[in-house]
Amino acid sequence: MEKATTTVNREARSADTREKAARRKPWTPPSRLDAPPAPPGYKHRWIRAFTANQEDRMNIATKVREGYELVRSEEYPDFPVPSVEDGRHAGIISVGDVLLARIPLETVEERQAYYNRRAIDQVLAIDNELMKSNAHNSMRIESPSRQSRTTFGSPGPSGE
Repeated sequence: MEKATTTVNREARSADTREKAARRKPWTPPSRLDAPPAPPGYKHRWIRAFTANQEDRMNIATKVREGYELVRSEEYPDFPVPSVEDGRHAGIISVGDVLLARIPLETVEERQAYYNRRAIDQVLAIDNELMKSNAHNSMRIESPSRQSRTTFGSPGPSGE
């Protein structure tokens, strides 16, 4: 009588991960502006540091005042990114003439709301000026319309 043999998997369960079973990503050209993932609650953005081989201190100072902080390469030891080697921005992640900076998402939303309000105020100001200059009776504009409609062709005999 033959004895049945069973095989036992002696590999640790922690070695069995989805990463090993995941499909290989297809090749794509590398991006020069790959950045490490931003921490939760933040957004990364590349900001201009040089223009025409001149340091753009005004742009960097403006971004810092807006709430950006420059990202240091020591914060991402596992992510291979180039950084500035010397000078005032030594240790900051950079690619070419741009530096990596982060900003809290809360600040991004507040800034977006501010500019949305300004845009609405500008539209209202234009509408008010238009209504003020509406003095001549023969060319009266009742209210400005901000809609556009596009139709293609005319309806057929059955109304389709």
